[in-house]
Amino acid sequence: MILNKLEDIKRIIGIHPGFDKAAEFLNNNDLPELEKGRYEIDGDNVYALVQEYQSKGTEQARLEAHQRYIDIQFCISGDEVIGYKNTEECNLAPEGYNSEKDIAFYTDKPDFWLPVAADNFAVFFPEDAHAPMAGTGTIRKIVLKIKA
Repeated sequence: MILNKLEDIKRIIGIHPGFDKAAEFLNNNDLPELEKGRYEIDGDNVYALVQEYQSKGTEQARLEAHQRYIDIQFCISGDEVIGYKNTEECNLAPEGYNSEKDIAFYTDKPDFWLPVAADNFAVFFPEDAHAPMAGTGTIRKIVLKIKA
């Protein structure tokens, strides 16, 4: 897991081949003006999902993880908070892993909560269970999906 400001996104370039394309997308678009929906960057290898939703708060947020994709979650506006716990320490929810949607939910509570302020991003690798949507109010963000 990585947490940083957009101005420092250059630090993650080179960690993974798709990170440079994700950083380019974030740096070369008027992010607050993007419409909600999916944006193709490099087919299924790298794409962006622009989302807007009402936060659930920490009590309602569920831990999730992905096997095929790395998430870069960038907060455009709002008070986003995301929970974290390593998947090796998590108990899989009864519904198990959904390979079609590349998502597994867990019954555990996060070990800690990360505030992801506007103009900040968090990177979650397949071993990083994360509980998004736990902030307050309306959150507008971009989730970049990078094939692991």
